Amino acid sequence: MGILTLFMIAVGLSMDAFAVSVTSGMCNKSLSVSKSVYIAAVFGIFQGLMPTAGFLAGSAFAGLIGTLDHWIALILLGLIGGKMIHDSFSHEEDEVPELFSYKLVLAQGVATSIDALAVGVSFAAMRVNILQAAPFIAVVTFVCSLVGVYVGKCCGGFLKNKAELFGGCVLVLIGVKIFVEHMFG
Repeated sequence: MGILTLFMIAVGLSMDAFAVSVTSGMCNKSLSVSKSVYIAAVFGIFQGLMPTAGFLAGSAFAGLIGTLDHWIALILLGLIGGKMIHDSFSHEEDEVPELFSYKLVLAQGVATSIDALAVGVSFAAMRVNILQAAPFIAVVTFVCSLVGVYVGKCCGGFLKNKAELFGGCVLVLIGVKIFVEHMFG
């Protein structure tokens, strides 16, 4: 597989992580550099690990993975996003809660990298060198996610607690998008 093709796959896979990173930045304007790097690192690591896991599982489990991945993403992102939407209506107008938690970031990392699992299965079928592809995908996702956090931090101040509502809607829509793509695409 050529570097340009791999780059396009990596960017495509990182878009959900980018969107969630923007949301994290919007809802956590005082996010420290170390927490911003943590978010980007978690997303990058999961985006690198999932294709590796998919590659190792290979085509033997492709049917099972394909039948469950969209449900997992829909449920995780739906629950996280739904909670954010609910919480956005239960705060004072000027009160913007910080929504950072290590567990939440890990759940988001899993949810946004489910598609990469299926990509890994296809990499096995195409005999792609996973030892080159997975780290490349991880680095691209890390960079996109770090940029996303800072884009969100810049935009979040303008939206106040609407950022939490917007972020929850984004997460739910990403979950629905993944579900619809797998059901009908």
